[in-house]
Amino acid sequence: MDIKNFPKVTVILRGYTYSQVRTVVKNLVGTKLQAVEITMNSPDAVSTIEKISREFGGFIKVGAGTVMTYEQAKTVIEAGAAFILSPTMLNKDILNLCNEHEIISVPGAFSPTEIKQSFDDGASIVKIFPAGRLGSQYITDIQAPLGKLPLMVVGGINTENVQEYFNGGASFAGIASGIFDKEDILNENEDGIIKSIIDMEAKLV
Repeated sequence: MDIKNFPKVTVILRGYTYSQVRTVVKNLVGTKLQAVEITMNSPDAVSTIEKISREFGGFIKVGAGTVMTYEQAKTVIEAGAAFILSPTMLNKDILNLCNEHEIISVPGAFSPTEIKQSFDDGASIVKIFPAGRLGSQYITDIQAPLGKLPLMVVGGINTENVQEYFNGGASFAGIASGIFDKEDILNENEDGIIKSIIDMEAKLV
């Protein structure tokens, strides 16, 4: 699968209802924020992924997050997920399943060994998590011996520091609480959501 057109920033929505997710996603259409991750530990996550993918999949890449098992991966792919993410490494069976269905896989990793193993096993992108604990220099340092890699930084990334990580060599970023005021999402406050999107876009080069 081609990751050249995969959006630089993925909006992570964890723990929100379908209605709350839909309010965010409809306001992402036409912006620089062209991917959304709906985590499996959200209410009715699979149903939300299916409905959001059906309505907005032509405009926004809709993916599943916190995918930990083969069964979960199979279920979300059937629901229409365009990509899957995990906080941990994914086994080869899951990565093979993604590749067979042309789904972008983003397993989590912390060490250079885990990063290399994930790519060797067939990962599309590797998620450095928790990136905020490591700092942007870590991204630069690990690519010195390993070469330029499609890495996504997640954990502790926000509107203010995301460009620093891109400058350090990250290709992608996943951001949860670092973009929106949680209360705006819970209350479906579209004015607040739109302002947060504009603020995020202004930080991206």
